[in-house]
Amino acid sequence: MAERLTLPVLPMRETVVFPGVTVPISAGRPGTLEAIEQVLEGDRRLFAVCQRENADEPTVEILHEMGVVVRVLQVQRTPAGLQLLIQGQQRAKALKYEKVGRSMLSADIWVIHPEEPAEPHEASFIALDRELRDRSSELARKRGMPAEALAQIVQGVESPGAFADLVAFYLDMPAAEKQQLLELFPVAERMRRVLVGVERDLIRLEAQEQIQQKVQQELGEKQREIVLREQLRAIQKELGEGDEGEDLEELRERVARLELTEEVRREVERELHRLERTNPQSAEYQVLRTYLDLVTELPWGTRTEDVIDLPAAEAILEEDHYGLADVKDRVLEFLAVRKLQMDRAAEDAQEEAVSAAAEVLAQPYDAQRNEAETRSRLDVQKQQTAAKAKAVGRGPILLFIGPPGVGKTSIAKSVARALGRKYVRIALGGARDEADIRGHRRTYVGAMPGRIMQGLRQAGTKNPVFLLDEVDKLGVSLQGDPSAALLEVLDPAQNHSFVDHYVGVPFDLSETLFIATANWKDRIPAPLLDRMETVDFAGYTEQEKLEIARRYLLPRQRQENGLTEAQFVVRAEAVARVISEYTREAGVRQLERELGKMARKAARRLASGAQQQVVVEGEEVPPLLGRARVYPERAAAEDAVGIATGMYYTPMGGDIMFVEASVFQGKDQLILTGQLGDVMKESARAALTYAKTHHDRLGIPEEALKDVELHVHVPAGAVPKDGPSAGITMATAIVSALSARPVRHDLAMTGEITLTGRVLPIGGVKEKVLGAYRAGIREVVLPLESEPQLDDLPAEVRDAMRFHPVSDLGHVLALALRGASLHEGRITFGEPVQS
Repeated sequence: MAERLTLPVLPMRETVVFPGVTVPISAGRPGTLEAIEQVLEGDRRLFAVCQRENADEPTVEILHEMGVVVRVLQVQRTPAGLQLLIQGQQRAKALKYEKVGRSMLSADIWVIHPEEPAEPHEASFIALDRELRDRSSELARKRGMPAEALAQIVQGVESPGAFADLVAFYLDMPAAEKQQLLELFPVAERMRRVLVGVERDLIRLEAQEQIQQKVQQELGEKQREIVLREQLRAIQKELGEGDEGEDLEELRERVARLELTEEVRREVERELHRLERTNPQSAEYQVLRTYLDLVTELPWGTRTEDVIDLPAAEAILEEDHYGLADVKDRVLEFLAVRKLQMDRAAEDAQEEAVSAAAEVLAQPYDAQRNEAETRSRLDVQKQQTAAKAKAVGRGPILLFIGPPGVGKTSIAKSVARALGRKYVRIALGGARDEADIRGHRRTYVGAMPGRIMQGLRQAGTKNPVFLLDEVDKLGVSLQGDPSAALLEVLDPAQNHSFVDHYVGVPFDLSETLFIATANWKDRIPAPLLDRMETVDFAGYTEQEKLEIARRYLLPRQRQENGLTEAQFVVRAEAVARVISEYTREAGVRQLERELGKMARKAARRLASGAQQQVVVEGEEVPPLLGRARVYPERAAAEDAVGIATGMYYTPMGGDIMFVEASVFQGKDQLILTGQLGDVMKESARAALTYAKTHHDRLGIPEEALKDVELHVHVPAGAVPKDGPSAGITMATAIVSALSARPVRHDLAMTGEITLTGRVLPIGGVKEKVLGAYRAGIREVVLPLESEPQLDDLPAEVRDAMRFHPVSDLGHVLALALRGASLHEGRITFGEPVQS
């Protein structure tokens, strides 16, 4: 018997609802929510059907035909959707599915009412029903169902078919098999299939119980083994046998020899007692042993004695590095201060020792008492010596800032060599976790100390030269900010009690000499930068690179490639060509790579017997290294209207650039191209405003400013540019274009401009001038207030160039525009205007 209905569809994922079963479900899909909202206003009936596939968006193709008509009993609204309690009523078969609205499905169904069994009074059917109920009750008991609830269910569901449906829902079987049971109509056959499922679950539960019993038995045996091992260990300890006892005794002696504070010793001994009570076979034993091994390997009281000989230190710096005069002076000043501190501390210690000896001699002789007092005074003297060592150790923390390859790391090595200290380096580039500095807490599996503690263990002393390389490349992540962890490390007022998370006790870092390196100063957080004293490293000149190649790079490449000085000769003009045409850097790393490439090609020729000696002249560089890969800017060949030569500086060094300006008829607007940043765009606007405001003083006809478009371009277009120092260069190019006066090609300039024409100071003068010098420029205009920076230039460059310090734009234009001169604030020209 059946009836035909049309109901909204409730698609079920991996769930098959049976008649008579109450099921809690969660609904969150748009189509499902729409269907539920629709039936809540009516009879609350839905057609629940299982999907063939676990898809988020149900379609007609993935829905089974056979389902169940369900009624919504309870609804609870949540932020994620709806929580429903539904009850299955009758089986139903979908005749047709169709989409209603935006995402809801509707089904035309036949409702199939429950059929009575064909032979309900036969003995076989009654036996099947009883067996199903008995075995299901046993399964429910094994699953932990209370006896009262079980009896109520078994006695309350009298219909064999309804009982089979109830049991089928709770069986542990895939949704596809449950769908087959739902579609099976003969009651007796369905009961047999459900009974098979019950038996299968019972067998599975029995197997699980057996496995659990075996596991418990094995755990009991292991516990018994642990107890026996503990007893054996105690017996071996009484007899003085056993390797573990000897290892622990050795560890105890190592801990006793450490120079620890009372607080640290108490914590370390507590961990040692824990180790003694822990089973050696357990994982905790290995964790404790690893921790105590680290603690005993840290240099708690081990330090190297500083031997500062300033002439020898200066000789070491000169031997290891060429140039860098300012850097060497700063390092020698640093060493001189430490030497004076050490001498003062040694004098104080000697005075105290003499005073203590005089007090002992002045008292009546008592062997026992004198021995105790002498020991006490020695302890006090040791503490005072350590305190003075800390005081000497507290000095400025140096930060070496400069381009790559200029010798920052090697200078730090030379400082360690001059002091007679151990040298440790850690690379911080890319470090994104606070645990890299402070370590992990020992509660984590695989915990390890931070890089500071690892470096000190590697050095073996508590006062090494500790290089923190690339501090400007620290990252930030969800695991914390490593630069914040470095604040305590680099603060002399705090690092005497630095606590690594793994070590867990304070460690004194005040005697460690920290040196940091970086390429970009503005990428270092301000609080971290405030704790360090900056030492700037500038790029090398071509002459310095030639000398460095002769003294260091070529000998090193000969040694690395198995060549002698007689076999491989590189002329100075060849090195100069490599520097100018194959490298573009402030340092010498790329230069050394190119020289190494030449040395390898020479080694191949020598090894093959083709040549007995390789001499590289200037014209032989391209055959060895290929075509030139660097095309540096060179000074323009002739004067031109609207083209001015500027200078710029990057961490790779300085160079010149050209600013081009062109005027044509059109709307009154300014066009800026060349990937200019906001600051450069503002400089161009300020320059144009100045030119319009003072056109009568600059020799610009008034009609030249009407209905014109001004286009300013800074090559190369693919390279982003920014900064205020191109202000006077842009102003010169604009005034030249508007007045049709050519700009001198042999003059470069740098400086910031204001609306009133003042020229403001800029930085990087040394690097900019060196770049201009390399480009063939011999005359430079720069701000008056930046003139003191010229003292940083090498003497040969300073002597070969002419400098024009200026304070206002009028002086700049008088110098830069061909034939111009400045008279009572006005620009006058002594040559005809170029057409």
